[in-house]
Amino acid sequence: MRVLLKFVLDTDPDAAWRAIRSPAVFREVSSPFLKIRSLSADGFPTIWQPGQHPVEIEGGGLIPLGKQIIRLSFLERPDGVRIVRDSGRGVSGAVAIPTTWDHQMAISPDPAGTGKTLYRDRLIIGAGVLTPAAWYGMWAFWQWRGARLRQLAPTWAFDPPHPSSPELVEGEPVDGPVGVDPDISA
Repeated sequence: MRVLLKFVLDTDPDAAWRAIRSPAVFREVSSPFLKIRSLSADGFPTIWQPGQHPVEIEGGGLIPLGKQIIRLSFLERPDGVRIVRDSGRGVSGAVAIPTTWDHQMAISPDPAGTGKTLYRDRLIIGAGVLTPAAWYGMWAFWQWRGARLRQLAPTWAFDPPHPSSPELVEGEPVDGPVGVDPDISA
């Protein structure tokens, strides 16, 4: 069964692309319903990389739901669409019930030319005879995630300083080198 979302995020596509590759955003949009902890020795990376990422999931931070492998791949299409795909699987507990898990998030410029982001999200799950029950739960959770993404998107903007800004002239701030007191350096 499928869960689909499609809406415009109030942020530019580059900021949205960074956000959906961020474990911090992943955890934020899952909260408070799910608490996700990395099982990697180094914890969560700053930005997801392709490959496998083992996690442990708790419902509401209280009920152990099991361990899961997040298996990520990334695709940047020639038409400007960028896709994150999680083809992982549950390893133990309730998160191991789905026998099929294919989650894709696509980022592209808003076709209306607003400078915002068209966000598309598709989850395909299968859980044998439990698929209908699993679908209802995942559908409700995906609506929450979508609402949180829309709420957080305006905070993702990233505007690096323009190269001609005074604070970037020769790599030093206008007031002099960082950490040097002008009264004692003469």
